[in-house]
Amino acid sequence: MMTTSVSSSRPVLLFNKNRDVDPAGHDHLTRVAMAQRIATLINGHYAGVHDSSAIAGHPYFIPDNTLLREDCTVLGIQGEDDLYGGVVPHAFLTNKTISHPLPDMQAVAPDSWSPRLAQRIGNTVLPGYSAFSRNDAQLAGERLLEGGRVRVKRAAGVGGEGQAVVDSIEELMSVLDGIDRNELCQEGVVIERDLDDALTYSVGVLRVAGRQFAYCGTQFMVEDRNGIEVYGGSELHVVRGGFAQLQRLLADDERVEATGKAIQYDAAVSAEFPDFFASRRNYDVAAGRDSRGLRHCGVLEQSWRIGGATPAEIAAVEALLAEPSLDSIVASTHELHRAGPVPAEARVHFDDPYSRSGPILKYSRVHRHGNPT
Repeated sequence: MMTTSVSSSRPVLLFNKNRDVDPAGHDHLTRVAMAQRIATLINGHYAGVHDSSAIAGHPYFIPDNTLLREDCTVLGIQGEDDLYGGVVPHAFLTNKTISHPLPDMQAVAPDSWSPRLAQRIGNTVLPGYSAFSRNDAQLAGERLLEGGRVRVKRAAGVGGEGQAVVDSIEELMSVLDGIDRNELCQEGVVIERDLDDALTYSVGVLRVAGRQFAYCGTQFMVEDRNGIEVYGGSELHVVRGGFAQLQRLLADDERVEATGKAIQYDAAVSAEFPDFFASRRNYDVAAGRDSRGLRHCGVLEQSWRIGGATPAEIAAVEALLAEPSLDSIVASTHELHRAGPVPAEARVHFDDPYSRSGPILKYSRVHRHGNPT
């Protein structure tokens, strides 16, 4: 049997757009673990973190954020088979603000802002606005508050961080007071309809090891050590193929609706920006009722980079590649903030019982039985 030596296999590198990385933190160590597993899937080898030095062998990159076209020029990335993530032509496309229109035609907007994108996205998202100035954010909030409670989201927040729910103009102004002016101008803020008891779906498609996979699943919450509800993981039903194959599998009406919203959102971005590409396209879709009882279903945000659901994605891909007879499989990822049992078949990718913040244990597992549809 022929084997591939490390010297001749493709190097897999982490690429940190965020320079403030804690090398002992759970986020970075999770990315390392995923990079090692992805390297195995593509018959490569994990070669550490990119440090600007020349690397032979046409590296495969795993960025911690969505890349810009100029990043690709430097790194030699030419298409989806060169990274686990995505590439966009403009910086504003890397955060939450791309999903909503500005509150009016005179509103402040970043360079290259496209009002057509919001028109294409249409009702695939919750009612809301994006703003890049305090006055515009206030206008957006006042308008939405006429219809009930709203949620204010800092554009670059991850995993629910940087969000606040407000029910009055006074609360809105207090939240806006806490956002740095430069941050607001450069990154923006999203103000959208808040939902009660919302169920958040994870819908996505990914390309890895020369193959395509798609999934729909749900997120779940856990309590952290302070009793606050935080992201606890995702359970995904993963199929071979793309969105079309996924749609044929789904039976539950709300999952069908959530998947349809994600597909429309993805198509809108691709139509508006033809040079956009991504090997990982993940969309959080929320379904629930607002404070006045009206039901909504819409995309909350996009993720074209390694993310919270990635351990489940990779676990599913590993299982499907190992068993060609399987058309689909269920996999999950879990983040524990308190001590708890770990299933025997789980693969742990972070374990630090003395961690002072964030989860103390993170693992993924494959469920060979059960159909969440």
